[in-house]
Amino acid sequence: MAIDNIKAYAHLSDEDIAEIGRRLDAIREEVEQDLGPRDVAYIKNLIRTQRSLEAAGRIALIFSGNRAAWWAGTSMLTLAKILENLEIGHNVLHGQWDWMNDPEIHSTTWEWDIVCPSSQWMHSHNYVHHTYTNVLGMDNDVGYGILRVTRDRKWGPLHAFQPVVNTVLASMFQWAVGYYDVELGRFFSGRSSWEDTREKFWETTRKAGRQTARDYVLYPALAGKNYPKAVAANAVANFARSVWAYAVIFCGHFPDEVETFTKEQFRNEDHNQWYLRQMLGSANFHGGWLLTIMSGNLNYQIEHHLFPDLPSNRLAAVGKKVQAVCQEFDLPYNVDSFPVQLFKVQKTLLKLTLPNKFLLASPDNAPEVRSNRAFEPVEDQLWEGEQQGRRSGLKTGLGLIKKLRPTVKDAIRIYSGRIPSKAAAARAA
Repeated sequence: MAIDNIKAYAHLSDEDIAEIGRRLDAIREEVEQDLGPRDVAYIKNLIRTQRSLEAAGRIALIFSGNRAAWWAGTSMLTLAKILENLEIGHNVLHGQWDWMNDPEIHSTTWEWDIVCPSSQWMHSHNYVHHTYTNVLGMDNDVGYGILRVTRDRKWGPLHAFQPVVNTVLASMFQWAVGYYDVELGRFFSGRSSWEDTREKFWETTRKAGRQTARDYVLYPALAGKNYPKAVAANAVANFARSVWAYAVIFCGHFPDEVETFTKEQFRNEDHNQWYLRQMLGSANFHGGWLLTIMSGNLNYQIEHHLFPDLPSNRLAAVGKKVQAVCQEFDLPYNVDSFPVQLFKVQKTLLKLTLPNKFLLASPDNAPEVRSNRAFEPVEDQLWEGEQQGRRSGLKTGLGLIKKLRPTVKDAIRIYSGRIPSKAAAARAA
């Protein structure tokens, strides 16, 4: 049910894929050659703003017995944590600012305001996820080991409680990320020993202790008799930061039409096909300036996956060029509004609480999963590469097979025991 031959799936020739790779390499080189003072000013001003917000928020919470001060302090602290986590920490740790050779703003020295140690994040995220993006059995981010986001994951009774698990994950996202690279699941299942697990476990636990002491003991203690309200404010800020990070990250990875891939595809791909996998395995969402900053520029998730170490403030301009490449080669550019992408994610998570036998759409042609076999009914309307100045490839094909999926009316007919129409039966086949 995942893609095992991205070249055939995309209906591109070898020359097409090579040209796409050449165009994307050129985009990277152009940005790298243009980096300079305005980029330095951007990240330094951002860090200054974030630290000012945090300081002002914590000072306001000293007077948290006053309702206005509590709300002001909590709001500023929440904004500071979100900015540090997404637009600063995540991007600095990707090495986006290493070219500055600033010892403070560097991936090797930055330790961010979150439970997860930077070194573990850089392994589980920068290396594993960005190398094996959406490759089943290799990218642990496909469901994070606990959620069923594709039919390729075998259904189990615990998946019936997926809405509950999903809610807990969103509310405690920083803690899930914190112990993510520790891989406690492997330890408890007997696939790794305590010797293999111990070092990372205690590294995360020590940092979690420092984070907890700072947010719930030391800073609130400055509030004196207002200590309980200051603790509550820190809890709200951490909770809001977790839920927001969850929403942003899920919108970039699990909406409809984001593709998954087999190990066979990964083994056989070159640098140019790697680019193609990143383009098809990610999604964007629309956003103005504020939403872009607050999401860490991850509303340009496609561009981030293509160029994870390019400074985030350049992704908007890069996105226009990537979208033009997609349009020229009849490739989809998965973008929608933030609410729509988030709704699609939640719909998939809810739907996959059910075993596959209760799902109406074909396992090769569903909103959340496709395979090369999906195009068999429409293959005569598609072709590889350009013919007589026209293309009829992946984007065209996805539009055609989408019409073959069962509709809500078809589902009502089938589950109510009524005989579906011929058109509905053809779509459900």
